[in-house]
Amino acid sequence: MKLTLDLHVHSDASFDGRMSVRQIALLAKARGIDGVAICDHDVVYTGPTEVEGVLIIPGAEFSTEYGHLLGLFLTAPIQHTTWKETVQAIHDQGGITVLAHPYQNKRSGSLEPFRPILDDIDAVETWNSRANRKYPHANDNAFILALMRNKLSTGGSDAHVPQEVGRGFLTVDVEERTLAAVKAQILGGYKPEGGRYWGHGKTSSARYVASSQRTKLRKAHAGAGAYAKWGLFSLNCLRQDAARTLRELKQKLPARLPKEFREIEKELDDLDDGDDPLL
Repeated sequence: MKLTLDLHVHSDASFDGRMSVRQIALLAKARGIDGVAICDHDVVYTGPTEVEGVLIIPGAEFSTEYGHLLGLFLTAPIQHTTWKETVQAIHDQGGITVLAHPYQNKRSGSLEPFRPILDDIDAVETWNSRANRKYPHANDNAFILALMRNKLSTGGSDAHVPQEVGRGFLTVDVEERTLAAVKAQILGGYKPEGGRYWGHGKTSSARYVASSQRTKLRKAHAGAGAYAKWGLFSLNCLRQDAARTLRELKQKLPARLPKEFREIEKELDDLDDGDDPLL
């Protein structure tokens, strides 16, 4: 049987998440998603492995000196420290290590930043619905990284708000609907007919990122200054959504674009992304 899995979802146990696990499961079920991996920030999910008929894969997203690392199919809490120690702890539990959204904050598709850690990872997140927010080719570069280094692939939405659940996924063929069978197929990396598993999905709107950052401020009881910075960040997210919409329109319009369209496109391209003040 085929199962569609969103392998990167945040619950309200994350500092910037707002959904309960039950809400996530209900949203997944309504959208044709058979299983989700709960990957909260530095917190391993230890709840039930099936909710509302949806498989729940215990996981976590760890912040490390080399970026974000997903641990999937975990069985116990992990005291997160360095990259090496976290990788070891995940593997000691029989878990899968996944390099999460590797090019989300990198303009270049270079392999260099990841050379020291490539032997530690089992898989690359080749689709993350938030990864293309700033750099449109972030997921493409992740796909190339996995392909060049013969790494397994995962796909996830990185959902923090309800609208995002199911926007990233991996579909696997299993003989039985269990976590053990799903894990074995992901580790196998290949479908019976010989095709490789790859992550797929739809790009999230940048405004959803802004929304989850507002959740983070609310949970932290942030002051007016932090909310003012969030306002600027939110405006930048709206600009990114507008730029993406224009790129998509450009692909559908004739080669000779209206003058007004070209002027708007140039203005958006000339704006500097800068650093996200809240991320």
